[in-house]
Amino acid sequence: MFFRKKAEYSDFEAVALPHLNDLYRTAVHLVRDRTEAHDLVQEAYLNAWKAFDRFEPGTNCRAWLFKILINEVRHYRRRWFTSKVVPAGEQSFEETLTFEPPIPESIQDEDVLAALDEIPREFREIVLLADVQEFAYKEIADMLGIPVGTVMSRLSRGRKQLRVKLADYASAAGIGRKLEEGA
Repeated sequence: MFFRKKAEYSDFEAVALPHLNDLYRTAVHLVRDRTEAHDLVQEAYLNAWKAFDRFEPGTNCRAWLFKILINEVRHYRRRWFTSKVVPAGEQSFEETLTFEPPIPESIQDEDVLAALDEIPREFREIVLLADVQEFAYKEIADMLGIPVGTVMSRLSRGRKQLRVKLADYASAAGIGRKLEEGA
């Protein structure tokens, strides 16, 4: 029994561990907290290990792991929303603050990631899975349990919102003016 488990673990390690960094990066963007993302990826890997006997060799392990991660993120959000309580004093203080974002000198990776974080969650998930992780529409639909048409429309809307956000960053950085002046 021990040897069988050891062999299973090496099989699991060989097919699952190469995707660890991709899962972590995606989790960070989905929950916006590195510590929580780390915990969620660990939970996803633990659940994947427990269910590894149901994994069919030769199928897309990466998609299987992402589906497990997406489910973990959904469970996390349910727990977070039901337990999140803001004392009345803190809530009114937050409402009185006004935030003025700094004007960037040029668009950087952080700006793109910030713009991605500003689009709604249901679009951000699809944009991350399609454009960053390069999953096919059908794979995303299977992972999220939604129709392929919904994936396509959310991706289109998410990309459009991302373009608008990045256009704001570009104009604040003067990039649009530089292009117009050079033309």
